[in-house]
Amino acid sequence: MNSEPEPNVVTEQELRSLAEEGQPVEVVCKAVPERRGPSWHGNWIMRTVSGDGRERHLVTARGRTSRGGFKLREFKTASGVISFLVGIGFSQAKIPLKQEQRTSHYMSET
Repeated sequence: MNSEPEPNVVTEQELRSLAEEGQPVEVVCKAVPERRGPSWHGNWIMRTVSGDGRERHLVTARGRTSRGGFKLREFKTASGVISFLVGIGFSQAKIPLKQEQRTSHYMSET
């Protein structure tokens, strides 16, 4: 029996399932975005937070890195954030534009 704790990460499919179960999906701004032409570029990550406060961060579907960790899925454009949220079933997207700011999305709002 494996006694290691479950990692605090989710894949896209797991994130979608948790959102459908009612858990919020948070978009977190990790770097101040800048406007380049008509597009906003920055660094956003996504996570879900359960009712007991457990955070689970979205990782790439490729799994573990060569060093044994997980690679966070990072979004470099606001368009990428919007496309991802729409792709997992949301009909709207709220994108934080200040570092460490976050916005929450609920499937029930769609």
